[in-house]
Amino acid sequence: REMIDTFPRTHSLPKQSPLFWVTHKDRYLRQLLIEDIERETGRSLIVYFTDCDNTTAQIDQGDDVHLAELLNGCAGQPVDLLLETNGGATDATEKLCSILRAMAPDLRVVVPRRAKSNGTVLTMCGQAVVLGMESELGPIDPAWGGIPVQFILNAPSGSFGPIDVQIAMTARMQTEKLASQLLGTGMMQGRAPQEIDEAVKKLATRDTYHSHGSVIDHKEAASLGFKVTFLDQDSDLWKRFWLLRSMYQHDCPRSGYAKLFESSKFSTGTAVAPPPSPAPRA
Repeated sequence: REMIDTFPRTHSLPKQSPLFWVTHKDRYLRQLLIEDIERETGRSLIVYFTDCDNTTAQIDQGDDVHLAELLNGCAGQPVDLLLETNGGATDATEKLCSILRAMAPDLRVVVPRRAKSNGTVLTMCGQAVVLGMESELGPIDPAWGGIPVQFILNAPSGSFGPIDVQIAMTARMQTEKLASQLLGTGMMQGRAPQEIDEAVKKLATRDTYHSHGSVIDHKEAASLGFKVTFLDQDSDLWKRFWLLRSMYQHDCPRSGYAKLFESSKFSTGTAVAPPPSPAPRA
């Protein structure tokens, strides 16, 4: 395979000044690997990575502009989205799904490690999801005030106020509607409506998966009806995806990033929020 004619893998020096290149070398090296993967797959690769181990960052209302910028750089091309997130706000997830469907009609979602909760909903935007032995998806049942909505809806009468019950009901309806639309026009297109309803019911309630953190691996995802491309640990492509993901896991804490949105041409990091100042003491 012909290597990319770019420093540091040739005798050529970088176009940037030495100090600038060294300051940003982590990004340049990640982008070289992104280009390598693109050459192998024939698809544009974009990354939405959240440092789930060291931060509480989640999908939020500020993510849409960064995702759109990445997708603008690969208009008209098939796209792979490398995704790592523990989930987040459903309203923000709806916006990201709308952008992905509009700007990347030929989309695969690659999950090297985890895409939980509304991260699993984002995977439904793809025509397929690429998973390995280390990958996990998860249930998409929503919560209100930190309490699973199913607990609110099934609680004895009077346990929660009527407004809380209405909010819980509409939260579930929102999630189920979004998941059904995405699966019915994506990975489960052409399947019987009852099959899609069954898959969504399993994911959006606690009836099948009794914990919000339950692990849905590649076999379980396929049994739900997801179109899974499984890459084992000996796959060169999987090794490249995992290496890239490991670079993000290493680089984000060092750079103070909670999230990174990146492609071979663009890169935007979201900083970790500083800890609150200690309260004055007498």
